[in-house]
Amino acid sequence: MRETIFMSTTPTHPVIRISPNPPIFDLPTYVALEKGFFAEAGLDVRFAADYFDHDTAERDVLKRQKEALFECGGADTFNVCEWGGIDRIERGAGRGRITALRPAIAAQAILSFDPAIQTPRDLAGVPVGINDYTGSHFVTVQALEGAIGPEAIKLVHIGAPETRLQQLRDGVVRAATLMEPWISLGLKQGAHIVALAFYRGAEVTSPDLTEAQREAYFTALDRAVDALNADFAAYAHYLTDSTNGALEPAELARNFGHFVRYTHAQRYAPEQFAQAYDWMRARGYSEGGNTHESLVLPLAVA
Repeated sequence: MRETIFMSTTPTHPVIRISPNPPIFDLPTYVALEKGFFAEAGLDVRFAADYFDHDTAERDVLKRQKEALFECGGADTFNVCEWGGIDRIERGAGRGRITALRPAIAAQAILSFDPAIQTPRDLAGVPVGINDYTGSHFVTVQALEGAIGPEAIKLVHIGAPETRLQQLRDGVVRAATLMEPWISLGLKQGAHIVALAFYRGAEVTSPDLTEAQREAYFTALDRAVDALNADFAAYAHYLTDSTNGALEPAELARNFGHFVRYTHAQRYAPEQFAQAYDWMRARGYSEGGNTHESLVLPLAVA
C-alpha cells in the first residue's frame, strides 16, 4: 500500500511543504494532518512528494528525495538525524537551519540472521549495511567504535531501509542497521538484534517561514505527539503499510516504546549541538567551520 499525500484545508494561508522522510519519523505529521491540527493552527501543510517514490540507493545525499526537494525550494521543511541535519546544511546552499529536535526519538538496531554474530565484537571486519550519512550510519559508528575500535568498523552503503533488510535477508550482507518497522519485521522473519541505540533527530526548516508559522507548526506536532502517545495502535498502520502486508499494525504496536518514542518539540541547545559537532569533526564528518549560531534557528520553547 502506498502512502497518502495528505494536505490541510486552509487554502488562504501560505503552504508549508514537507519533504518526506521514512514514516517512522514523519508519523506525527501524518497524525496532525489526519486530525486537522495544522488546519486548526491556521496552516496549510502538505507533503511535497510521496515518500515511496524515493530513490532507494542514491549515495549523494543532496540528490536524495528529501534533500533535493528542499535544496531546490520545492519543500520548506524536512527532518533527518541530528548529525545529518548539520551535514545537510553544511553541504547545501545554506537555505536551511535546524529549528528544533524532531519528535521521533527512534532506535536503530544492527540486525543479523547469522548465528555467528551475537555481539558488537563479532562485527569486527564484518561489513554492516547502512545508508551513508543518515542515522543508520552514525549510530552504527557510535555503537561499534567502543567495542571494536574504528579501524575494525566496516560499513557498506546499501540505501533505503527496505533495501537493507532485503539484502540482509538475501545474505548479501551479514548485518544491517535498521529502524522501525523494519526492526519488527526483521525480528518476525528470524533476525536478532546485535546492538541498538536511540538517537535524536533534527527538524530543518527554511528561514522563509515566519517565526509564527514555525511556532504554530510545532505546536500542531506537539498535539499529534499527545495523540500518538495516547493510542499508538490507532496510527501504527501508517508504518506497516510500507511492509506490503508482511507486518500487521498490532504486531508493531506491541513494540511501541521499545524502538521508538515521541516527544514534544525541544530546542536544539548549544550544549547538545557542541557534543554532536565535536564528535563529527573528530571523525572527519565535518570540517567544523560552523557554530550553533550559524546552523540553528531555535524555537522559542524551553
